[in-house]
Amino acid sequence: MEFRFRQTFRALKSRNYRLIFIGSLISFIGTWMQMVAVGWLVYRLTNSPFMLGMVGFISQIPAFAVAPFGGVIADRLDRRKVLLLTQTLSMIQALLLAFFIFTGTITVWHVLVLSFTLGLVTAFDMPTSQAFMIEVVEKKEDLINVIALNSSLVNVGRLVGPAIAGVIIAAYGEGICFLVNGLSYLAIIYTLLIITIKPIGKRPTEMKVLTEIREAVGYAWRFKPIRDILGLLSVMSLVGMPYILLMPVFARDVLHGGPQTLGLLMAASGLGALLAGLYLASRKSVLGLERRAAQAAGLFGAGILVFSFSRSAWLSAFIIFLTGFAMLIQMAGSNTILQLIVDERMRGRVMSLFSMAFLGMAPFGSLLSGIVADRIGAPHTLAICGLLCVLNGVAFAYRLPSLRKQIHPVYSKLGIIPQISTGLQTSAALTRPPETL
Repeated sequence: MEFRFRQTFRALKSRNYRLIFIGSLISFIGTWMQMVAVGWLVYRLTNSPFMLGMVGFISQIPAFAVAPFGGVIADRLDRRKVLLLTQTLSMIQALLLAFFIFTGTITVWHVLVLSFTLGLVTAFDMPTSQAFMIEVVEKKEDLINVIALNSSLVNVGRLVGPAIAGVIIAAYGEGICFLVNGLSYLAIIYTLLIITIKPIGKRPTEMKVLTEIREAVGYAWRFKPIRDILGLLSVMSLVGMPYILLMPVFARDVLHGGPQTLGLLMAASGLGALLAGLYLASRKSVLGLERRAAQAAGLFGAGILVFSFSRSAWLSAFIIFLTGFAMLIQMAGSNTILQLIVDERMRGRVMSLFSMAFLGMAPFGSLLSGIVADRIGAPHTLAICGLLCVLNGVAFAYRLPSLRKQIHPVYSKLGIIPQISTGLQTSAALTRPPETL
């Protein structure tokens, strides 16, 4: 048991990552508090599932349109400086929401504009933070562990943040949640200022930005494992992630609860995802993750489908717990594989494609699900989404044999297959030229 614990948290031996871990934990709790508060505020102001969908669309569409430019920035500029800027802007956005609440001037249009602003910031922040991890990690063989622990961090916040938000909203309203989130950014900003890293030399380039984006898209399209993984993520984001958006509808109108019920559901999803992240962190090897991703996609869809028929709060929470577990396995497993097989020269841009797949497709799903839920109801909408997710997982599983034939030779060149017992040798993945793929 002690060995398993050390294996799971081995990356925390690094001072840099330990500081990032603590700062990110505080920030993520605040972020999830704000997400719950925004959903409850919009539904309170409008009583409209469509407006929930619109807010989701507005906040996430920049990840689809702007993330590729964020990837170019991540490959060209000092990633720490970019993150300091994006975190500061995110803090200002949260404090502005708190200001409008406390002054009694908040409208849904304030939420829409500020949600769009945060989406723009996130489009640059996410690919940069993903690519920055390679500079934070002191032992490159710990990269897989770091990715899994980062996913766990998000979901610790997802577990704790909604539970706190539910209590605060019921007692004091949404404004305190926005204020706490704004202040929580100070933790990660301070962390970024005090860590000591040796930045990876930025590649000299005379290419135009659009040329670099086309280069990355062509690279991802030609290498089938990257293409298939991004395709799986895109569909799951499009038809699967709207279940989070519709949670306020289920909490209030389907399960006849209040903010506490919403907090319970979100926390249950976060707990499942947290346990999934710890499971991935305890793994010694990436081998078999592609199979786990296919299985998780199917389980995720089945969970949403069953959840849509539940009318019990505690049963719904249990189903969402399983759904959260499956979602994280599929997302973080895909992220891990991508980080290992991508060439360092393309890292920021490929991770921007990951952002497009995971976040960029979500706004279209949010908008579509909001429209459909207005017409046929949230339960029927989620039932359709769940079925489509199951079919997506089955289709990915069907392609697994072909995908493995191309991934395993890469693993062999990295030393993963013959040297599983001594750890993953990711340094080769970070320096090899793209033609080796």
